[in-house]
Amino acid sequence: MTTEQFLEDVAQHLRCDVRRAEGIVFVVFQELRRLLPRKEDGDVLAQLPDSLKQIWSDGMPENRPGRGEHEQLYGRIRSRAGLPDDREAERAVRAVFRTLQLQLGSPTGAEGEAWDVFSVLPKDVKKLWLASAREAQSRSNA
Repeated sequence: MTTEQFLEDVAQHLRCDVRRAEGIVFVVFQELRRLLPRKEDGDVLAQLPDSLKQIWSDGMPENRPGRGEHEQLYGRIRSRAGLPDDREAERAVRAVFRTLQLQLGSPTGAEGEAWDVFSVLPKDVKKLWLASAREAQSRSNA
């Protein structure tokens, strides 16, 4: 999947233009990177096409979260992406997670590199990661 396809997929899911989708992808990528150990961050980077690598690695994520800090995920994404509420932040996260899983070659979010990401996420984010994949599967089966 090219970067353009990745962004178009997210844009279509969120019903926004590609430029807006790119900003949302950047914010969600940064927040996801905060939750990953540095090695896993690098492993995901190695799986991405060059132009998507730029979005993934642009800037340094803020400090890695302390215990329980992941609970503020929606609030940080809402604020940084200019979204109106946490519900929209969750939709954004689901769209980016779903598309990233497909980019990593994992239709269920639980194979290969996607499994490695899943395995290091906090429990509540793990649920969101798998729910994103299930949502994608139910759409493709419809």
